[in-house]
Amino acid sequence: MKFTLYKDKAGEYRWRLVHNNGNILATASEGYASRASALKCIENVKASASAEVVDES
Repeated sequence: MKFTLYKDKAGEYRWRLVHNNGNILATASEGYASRASALKCIENVKASASAEVVDES
């Protein structure tokens, strides 16, 4: 998997988490004015990856 960082049409930074098969698994819910802010969000997502699973079925 990899994170991709890009600029949206408004010129803000966003990220995607992309599986090895090309499927997008997650995206930034908002745009960031700076590249550094977007990268910080990616680091926060990485740190939270050990979140619990809640079965709501």
